[in-house]
Parts: sequence; C-alpha cells; structure tokens
Amino acid sequence: MPNLESWLLFRGMRATSRSASSKACARKLRCGPWPRSRTALLFALQKRIEGLRPFPHHKGEGVDVPSTPAALWCWLRGEERGEIVLRAREIEKILAPAFETSGVIDAFKHGRGLDLTGYEDGTENPKGKKAAEAAIVRDKRAGIGGASFAAVQQWVHDLDKFAAMPRKQQDDTIGRRKTDNKELGGAPPSAHVKRTAQESFSPEAFVLRRSMPWADATRAGLVFVAFGKSLDAFEAQLRRMVGAEDGMADALFRFTRPVTGVYLWCPPVRKGRIDLRAIGL
Repeated sequence: MPNLESWLLFRGMRATSRSASSKACARKLRCGPWPRSRTALLFALQKRIEGLRPFPHHKGEGVDVPSTPAALWCWLRGEERGEIVLRAREIEKILAPAFETSGVIDAFKHGRGLDLTGYEDGTENPKGKKAAEAAIVRDKRAGIGGASFAAVQQWVHDLDKFAAMPRKQQDDTIGRRKTDNKELGGAPPSAHVKRTAQESFSPEAFVLRRSMPWADATRAGLVFVAFGKSLDAFEAQLRRMVGAEDGMADALFRFTRPVTGVYLWCPPVRKGRIDLRAIGL
C-alpha cells in the first residue's frame, strides 16, 4: 500500500461545448498511461452506465449523510508528495476545457494501516478471489466486464471527543479491542462491526474497502472508499448504519460525520489503458 494518496474530484463546466470538451478530455485520459491512478466517469459525458445512480442522502436524529455529486474522480497514489502534486496539476490542465476541480483530499498511511482513532480499518476485507468477486463486474460486454463501482465519503472525526471516551466505550463504539483488533463478542448492537457485518445481510453485502486517514490545518478524519460489483452491498450497509432498518444508528456517528458522498463508475483497463468503450470512446 502506498504511503501517500490524493483524491481529486471534478465538476462539469457549464458551457455549450461541454459534451464535446468532455469527450476530448476523456480521450486524452484514455491514451495517457497514468501510473497508479484511477478515474471514474459519471454523467458529465451524457452517457448512461447501468447500475450507476446518485448517492442517497440520509438525515435523521444525530445522523446526516450528504450526497455531493461529482463528474469525475482521479485517485493518485505514490510515495513522494511532489510527484503526486505534479501529476495532479497535469491532469487538471488536461481536464480544464470541460471540468473544474471541486475538491482535493490528501491522505496518508498511518502506522500499519490504522485510522487516526488507532483502530484498524478494513479488517473484514475479502481476500484474493473473493475480493475480485465482490469488487469487479463480471460481464462479457465490451467496456463493462472488469469495471467496478465505488462509493466515496470523506469523514470528519471529532478526535478530542473520541479521546475523552473511556477505552471500553471506544472499543464498544467500534466493536473491536484497540489493543489486539479482536472483535468483541459482547459488543452492543450499535457497534460499527455489528452494524456492517457483511455476512449478516441477505444477500451478503461484501465490498472491498480501501480507506486512508486525511488531515488539513483544522480537521482530520478518514476517506472511505468501497468498491463493489454493484452499489447494492454498500447501500445496504449504509441504510443499516443510519438506522433505516430498525431506528438504531451506528455508534460511529457519536464522534464522526461524513461531509461528502458520491457514487462513481470505474472503467476497466484494457492493454494498460482505460477502456471507455462502454461510453462510446
């Protein structure tokens, strides 16, 4: 896992030539061998991807999950900050005729892969073939098979509030012991691992999580990314987290909140290049 990552989100420019400019930009991205980068196209190219839909907005007592649409997502990964900054600038210039940057999140690896609370994220990630089965679309249609869907959220932690909790309350909030990452058999039903136990859904709701801590001058938290062969598994987990099933919200909301939420389609790669045949490019 690289130590540094940068997420760039773009919105479509309002212009009469938007569609043509978007297609031209997409062709340039397709032809460029971007190392360790991923792009996902939404509706800016005015094409429909089966299974792609707007991110749901949930609001209730103590819970507010926003929906913040984006037209394009670029995910840059590396070991050297300067390299990532320069690659980001190059991509922004290519996209400038049709897209403008709406947000940039710089993330980093903490310890062995911990959240800033000190707990490990993604413990129950599927491995090997099971990971591919959960995250990759199986379809023989050109430009569809090998793709993936992604749910991306930026969470802002109240780290002072979390640090003020007794250790037992911290463990009960997550559902694991911080000391050894063991799942608590007697964790309360509001614990995060209880709310999102992937095998407890019908059908089972397995996703491939890929998250990293982030921080700026005043805030810090976690960028959460979940890849799936569809958006259904993540959406099932999210509905349970916000209490849509039984009125019980995930204990995470006691100290952290999402400030963004977007669904994206990640095109497959063919011969080392982004495959955009599904959208006619």
